[in-house]
Amino acid sequence: MSNLHITGILPPMITPFRENGAVDYNAFTRNIERWNKEPLAGYLVLGSNSETAYLNEEEKLKLIELTVQTAAKGRVVLAGTGLESTQATINLTNKAAKLGAHSALVLTPSFYGGQMNDEAFIRHFTAVADAAEIPVLIYNVPKFTHLNISVNAVRVLSQHSNIIGMKDSAGDVAQLEAFKGVVPEEFNLIVGSASVLFSALSLGIRAGILALANCAPNKCAEIQRLYDAGKHEHAQVLQSRMIPVNKMVTDTYGVAGLKHACTLMGYEGGYVRSPLTPLKNDDKQSIRTILIDAGFAVRQ
Repeated sequence: MSNLHITGILPPMITPFRENGAVDYNAFTRNIERWNKEPLAGYLVLGSNSETAYLNEEEKLKLIELTVQTAAKGRVVLAGTGLESTQATINLTNKAAKLGAHSALVLTPSFYGGQMNDEAFIRHFTAVADAAEIPVLIYNVPKFTHLNISVNAVRVLSQHSNIIGMKDSAGDVAQLEAFKGVVPEEFNLIVGSASVLFSALSLGIRAGILALANCAPNKCAEIQRLYDAGKHEHAQVLQSRMIPVNKMVTDTYGVAGLKHACTLMGYEGGYVRSPLTPLKNDDKQSIRTILIDAGFAVRQ
């Protein structure tokens, strides 16, 4: 699937946990079955909002397998396989390939941040792409890694035949535009923040992997649909309405907030995994109020 062209909205799917910390695989599958009814392009399993850093390999592989089995026909399945070492990333990527993932989203390694320069990133992603049995997407998320891949590194890596795209979650429109200017036309440059979705569409970016799409898939897809129909003003108005909701589920309350918003919207958020902490009741009420103010019909 090296000619994979990703267009549309994908949620970086939440991972519901039980109160005892175990993955609730049945709830995970039921969420996908509900998302299958929404106008989504596919799914990212094992993204940042999936609490991937807290999952062991067995859990990761099970979640990939369930996603491939449950996703509606024609939907793309991306798997987050980036680990700190190059060889470990290759190993997990090829296990994901064998389970049927269409492409791997590979996080920039970050533990030895001071040494993660252009040379290190180019060597790492090239080695992964050379050995990967499925196409590779670069994942740039400075909020969590505290590193921001350079335009030059992306320019070099985008020439590799098995590096087919990039998810940029920096939320910096000028940087998105700079990336767009150095990559081939067919390169899947994907916006990773709902707060800049409209701006990304204006740049000609065709896909978004958005935390907000977990709890508001229809609204995220509607922004793109309106934009594509030439109704730019309507798209911008809807985008503006979504910004407080997106801020709530990404910055203010993080994954716990996102999961509670999902629960209020009829999905199964479940618990977060320790050391993340559950929401306080006041925070839950704040999330409910923000959703109602944005025009959502929430569960009682």
